[in-house]
Amino acid sequence: MANGRPAPGPWTADLRPLEPGLHFVSTPIGAARDITLRALDTLAMADVLAAEDTRTLRHLMEIHGIPLGDRPLIAYHDHNAEAARPRLLRALAEGQSVAYASEAGTPLVADPGFQLARAAIEAGHRVLAAPGASAVICALTVAGLPSDRFLFAGFPPAAAGARASFLAELAPIPATLVLYESPKRVNRLLVELRDSLGEGRAAAVCRELTKRFEEVSRGTLAQLAEDFAGREVKGEIVVLIDRAGVIAADPAAVEAALRRALGEMSVKDAAAAVSAELGIPRRDAYQMALKLGERE
Repeated sequence: MANGRPAPGPWTADLRPLEPGLHFVSTPIGAARDITLRALDTLAMADVLAAEDTRTLRHLMEIHGIPLGDRPLIAYHDHNAEAARPRLLRALAEGQSVAYASEAGTPLVADPGFQLARAAIEAGHRVLAAPGASAVICALTVAGLPSDRFLFAGFPPAAAGARASFLAELAPIPATLVLYESPKRVNRLLVELRDSLGEGRAAAVCRELTKRFEEVSRGTLAQLAEDFAGREVKGEIVVLIDRAGVIAADPAAVEAALRRALGEMSVKDAAAAVSAELGIPRRDAYQMALKLGERE
């Protein structure tokens, strides 16, 4: 062991020293083998280790034969971030390499690492990532919904009023929506999604991804709300909802909206505004606006 770091392990024959900076390490969301060789290298060679849950990281390192040695392992989570962050920043200022791992998945995705990353960047330190497992990407892969454009919206608020506003804002977004939810509230969420976004929207509920009891339920929001009604759900949950379908707007309503808009803005801006308001292609709105302008 040199400088408190363990000797190279069996995963690589040639470990190079880790450059100074803050290294974010993605960890498995279930299966312990879903970790990259680079992540193992980083955990083996970092001068300082930090984790959302030190017990989880210590166990993961034991599974893969990475000794902690005499290196510090610092807890960094929502409840102690203000106190722990200065210690990690001091280590960076001293030219040390600091590796941070969330409890599971990619750091900064529904994770307390954001403030640490921003503070390190503001102090002029390098911030690097060892990419790997992510429940968001894993769920998109197996859900069977469009993945060309998606929005990760995190956990919905628990309070009823904030929750209703949150879902209303998501409804018109032209992308697959990805949410995390507590297993205790997923039944309620599916009913709220059905009522807010429409019962015919395609969706998927992914549970315990990469774990032994992995389950993916697919269907419309109405079907899923019915399937999960009264069901006791356990495990980590990711809910995905397809974007809304194209709505065929009434031509008379489009023309009326364009006339109102043209009274206040240019043809181009009016077309853009009506396109967003009624969910019609911007090109169609623009062509209709031009024809209205020619008539008048």
